[in-house]
Amino acid sequence: MEILYEDNHIIAVNKNCSEIVQRDKTGDVTLPDMIKAYLKEKYNKPGNVFCGVTHRLDRPVTGVVLFAKTGKALSRLNEMFKKQEIQKKYWAIVKNPPAEPSDKLEHYLVRNEKQNKSYAYDSQKGSSKKAILYYKTLAKAENYTLLEINLETGRHHQIRCQLAKIGSPIKGDLKYGFQRSNPNGGISLHARSVEFVHPVTKKKTYIEAPVPQEKLWEDITKGL
Repeated sequence: MEILYEDNHIIAVNKNCSEIVQRDKTGDVTLPDMIKAYLKEKYNKPGNVFCGVTHRLDRPVTGVVLFAKTGKALSRLNEMFKKQEIQKKYWAIVKNPPAEPSDKLEHYLVRNEKQNKSYAYDSQKGSSKKAILYYKTLAKAENYTLLEINLETGRHHQIRCQLAKIGSPIKGDLKYGFQRSNPNGGISLHARSVEFVHPVTKKKTYIEAPVPQEKLWEDITKGL
């Protein structure tokens, strides 16, 4: 577990693609479980240790995840996420570059619970929810393109679904149309950073997650 930031109120880790934020049918150990064990040992805490989940990343996605160490921090961070006061930046590697080097994508997403997949449409469809993101091209390497994404909305599989909709599925993302899986079972989507005003100290806080230690990630981000 790679810890990116820790104070009395919050802790941030750099999630890898095998780790899960929330318990699922696999029964695998979750990041909150690992954080609780770490806090218990580091601070010699008796009894139960608190670790509040403030947001989630899909299992195959890497990058920064923010957790609360106190109930007060959790409720404040939850409110900040709801009000979109926390800026999250994502990096994605795609093989087919979008038609425009930068653009705003606006679609209507329908979530299929059974398939654990979302579908994007150009206009309102039934119970669909509007999804908006902004992307820009950062770099190119080995026939791949690196995009930076800022979300305006937070929908299920939003980045994966919207990029696939414009013909640029994320590398390794079989669910959304990429041809081959990545060797580690993950996809090339990385939560690069979070930026916010600290819920307790009120200081501006910026937390950045190093990219995975893989050749393509290292090559494509060289010089950034």
